[in-house]
Amino acid sequence: MQEKRNDRRQFLKSSLATAAGVAVSSSAAARAAPAAPFRVRFGVIGLNHGHVYSQVEAVLRGGGQLVSFFAEEADLKAAFSRRHPGVKEARAKEEILEDPSLQLVVSAAIPGERAPLGIEVMRHGKDFMVDKPGITTLEQLAEVRRVQSETRRIYSIAYSERLENRATVRAGRLVRDGAIGPVIQTIGLGPHRMNPASRPAWFFERQRYGGILCDIGSHQFDQFLFFTGSTSAEVASSQVGNLNHPEHPGIEDFGDATVRGNRGCGYVRVDWFTPDGLDTWGDGRLTILGTDGYVEIRKNIDIAGRPGGSHLFVVDQKRTQYLDCSEEPLPYGEQLVDDVLNRTETAMSQEHCFLATELALIAQRDARKLSFEP
Repeated sequence: MQEKRNDRRQFLKSSLATAAGVAVSSSAAARAAPAAPFRVRFGVIGLNHGHVYSQVEAVLRGGGQLVSFFAEEADLKAAFSRRHPGVKEARAKEEILEDPSLQLVVSAAIPGERAPLGIEVMRHGKDFMVDKPGITTLEQLAEVRRVQSETRRIYSIAYSERLENRATVRAGRLVRDGAIGPVIQTIGLGPHRMNPASRPAWFFERQRYGGILCDIGSHQFDQFLFFTGSTSAEVASSQVGNLNHPEHPGIEDFGDATVRGNRGCGYVRVDWFTPDGLDTWGDGRLTILGTDGYVEIRKNIDIAGRPGGSHLFVVDQKRTQYLDCSEEPLPYGEQLVDDVLNRTETAMSQEHCFLATELALIAQRDARKLSFEP
């Protein structure tokens, strides 16, 4: 079973290969076939989560040129260099921040360090694309909002469960086109496998990863806002707990929340309880309920047997159908590059980006602490 199972890191690599068409570095891709002229130049600061690879690939697909990168950790630097040979390794982050030729900085630094870095990036006149959670406290959020308003730079949080999952992108088009009528509710489930031995120390430190609803829950708040079309919302209830990992007192392994918006409501559940018997790191699901039907997305696996991820099921007044999303384009990277060049908000509005994070942070702050009797 251990040999059969894909851990999260391997899943990210295979998903990236699918999304990119073939897992090659930017320099290798350039040699393989003629490419359109690069539209923006960008650098990377912070490699602490494997999501950085899909973030970079998104920008490359959008016409970005990866120029340089910086990280403190020798092992992470070596792995990134193998993936992107020929890309300059900066001696300090200031080399990237102060490079006038760069328009965008991408980061998957330790979560608690992402907002301060983003503030530096914006103050250096550059746009910022960061892994979720892009901000880990409400105090950070207030400062990021202030600096973003002053500088008018882009602060984009890569909510990859929506932006980099082909079935979720397809569902967005279906909902936009009225396939299930106005959306009433979203139910977002984000189970994960923990594998404690493979996790860095910061993963178990609450102040560094932000808490479970802040971290993996941020995906679900983003999807709630997007699919309901809500522009204002409040957290009705939330709870978190460390229910089965007493040896790691800083971790939260379960969290859920309910949320009400001006155009719909939502439920969020996230956890670190994916069993070893599942052939992927988590059976992530999203159900979108409309007045005339519903959509269910099985993001990473179809336990009924279809291979791969990005499975989409649609039920309306006429039929039940399964939609193959394997060829669905992933537009986020191209849209973000467009926004960098045109000072627009086609990838994601800045207010949506911040509101999704604000909901996650409020849910985290106000969460009731769960504990059960043995």
